[in-house]
Amino acid sequence: MGRLSIVFAILLMLSAISLVTARYQSRQLFVASERQGAQARELDTDWRRLQLERAELVRNARIDEIARHDLGMLPASPDRTLYLKGDFAPVPAPRASNGGQP
Repeated sequence: MGRLSIVFAILLMLSAISLVTARYQSRQLFVASERQGAQARELDTDWRRLQLERAELVRNARIDEIARHDLGMLPASPDRTLYLKGDFAPVPAPRASNGGQP
């Protein structure tokens, strides 16, 4: 009976140590999961911010403003336009004073 008690005591101690180890690992996994969730939320916020920034950068008005101010570009006008025929030779633009006839 004494040996049986010792065997059960050892099994009980092993079971208790196993339980403590399992709980510790469970807590470690929970903490890691929470960190990953926080990182995912942060990345989602960054993604949304970048999407808004990209939408702002591709706005036509912004592109037009940069073209005019930073690059010094002007809108196309009929007096500065070259028309090309089939042989790709430049043809002067039609003049507005002669009724629009070439």
